[in-house]
Amino acid sequence: MLHNRNPRGEMPFLDHLEELRWRIFKAAGALVVATLLGFFLIYRFNVLELIVAPVRPFLTGEDAKLNFLDPMTPFFFILKTSVLTGVILAFPVVIYQLWAFLAPALEKREKRVIIPSLYGGLVLFAAGVLLAYEIALPVSLEFLLGIQTEILQPMITADRYLSFVIRLLVAFGLIFELPVVVLILSVLGLVTPAFLRSKRRHAIVIITVLASLLSPGDLIMVTIIMMVPLIFLYELSILLSVMVYRKRDEALEPAVEPAPGAVERG
Repeated sequence: MLHNRNPRGEMPFLDHLEELRWRIFKAAGALVVATLLGFFLIYRFNVLELIVAPVRPFLTGEDAKLNFLDPMTPFFFILKTSVLTGVILAFPVVIYQLWAFLAPALEKREKRVIIPSLYGGLVLFAAGVLLAYEIALPVSLEFLLGIQTEILQPMITADRYLSFVIRLLVAFGLIFELPVVVLILSVLGLVTPAFLRSKRRHAIVIITVLASLLSPGDLIMVTIIMMVPLIFLYELSILLSVMVYRKRDEALEPAVEPAPGAVERG
């Protein structure tokens, strides 16, 4: 798509809006296609079984299936799962469209740092989801469904269970994006290593609260298990910020020129 630019190479405001509209349209189209693909993959590889597996030991009945109270629940259960799968599959395309829109306004140095960090964020998000699925979800279910079992009988419905799982997995995935967010803010000059170090105590308090909320099991053991990777990610964020500012300082250092009249010796 061609755009009219002024002599300074800047794109007019209306062209910016047109560019943004097309980028959003392409990202939305990728999401729709990825959702349809996710719908196929769910049936082909039995993805729903992976979602139900953590709660299956707590289900009652001969077949141990989730309950539902609304005739539309099975359809929306699959639809929500397909959309979540589609978001994950379409993430690289969405990131590319975002990058293509923002790239002209960034310096070459910023481009070299931000683009790898955006895709690295996908790896960190997946790591957070895996940690939640393997540790936080089973322990949370064991704790929550083990309360007052002598007088209460759980009836787990598909829609409520799916919402619980999605919130937990997405929350952990987003928290693991902390290094990427700090890296980008450091590149843009909005966060400094000194600021991050000065707020370390505040960050630990926030991490403790988040770990307690996201892991409602054993308040000591599980909270510690959740806190360790989060504190590590915060320290990693400080290290990344230091590297960004160190490279920036090196780039700003003036080149050392020889003194006038100096004679080079062979």
